[in-house]
Amino acid sequence: MSNPAAQVWLRTRDYVLLAVLVLIATAIFVGRNRPALRAARSVALAVTGPVEGTFSRVGRFRRSLGENERLRAEALDLSTEVARLREARAENARLRGLLGFADSLDVSYRVARIVTKDQTEQANFLTIDVGEADSIQVGMPVIDERGIVGKVFLVGDNYSVVMPHQNTQFTVPATLDALALDGLISWDGRKPGTLTMEFVPKTEPVERGMLVTTSPYSGVFPAGVPVGRVDTAYAAAGRNDFIIEVTPAAPISQVGYVYVLLSVPDVEIETLLGAARDSLATGAGG
Repeated sequence: MSNPAAQVWLRTRDYVLLAVLVLIATAIFVGRNRPALRAARSVALAVTGPVEGTFSRVGRFRRSLGENERLRAEALDLSTEVARLREARAENARLRGLLGFADSLDVSYRVARIVTKDQTEQANFLTIDVGEADSIQVGMPVIDERGIVGKVFLVGDNYSVVMPHQNTQFTVPATLDALALDGLISWDGRKPGTLTMEFVPKTEPVERGMLVTTSPYSGVFPAGVPVGRVDTAYAAAGRNDFIIEVTPAAPISQVGYVYVLLSVPDVEIETLLGAARDSLATGAGG
């Protein structure tokens, strides 16, 4: 038979060990503010503090990256929205200008939208969304609220091709308003956005900023429609007239909507002029 004391020990040793550990933990807890423990705790904090700080900074950096991406996306969305609003405001202002200008016209017209635009060649053309179904005919003048744009060159059922002033085949008689002097406007194909006026005597006081309008002798455009303003004027060697560079009132690059005036050159006048030219050509050949 085993020793009773040994049996008691076997039954109670776990409890005794637990009690000892509790006493040790209590003693440590009670004495936690002693200098040695405080020093040990300070050392532990000194070791673990930088590591904890590093991980904390990494976390903040990653959060900052995510926040930057979110803010960048929001800024892009806002910029796109601002651009759309600016475009809409500009378009509304332009349409209001068109409506106001329409009230001042004393001829019949059709409002047209430009659907294709070629401004990179010497023979440039525009396509508008009106045609024979809208009473459009070849030779009709095309303008916007700022000035001349061109004239109808070809007509289809629902679309028409316009020869703009930025085409080397385009010409129109014009007048320097301030001096009441007539000349001829054309485009030499070299400077996009710059027209040329010729046949104004070089003795005249032509100045920068003078308004150039369509002449009463145009035959296509009504008199007084703005063509542009004088930029520079110079006399080429051997010529008695100025070469005047004119900035268009309605640059082709900025035209979006136009008016087609429902008027065509007088057929009889055109026929007589054509016969006169043919007669001169025949006489020169003979």
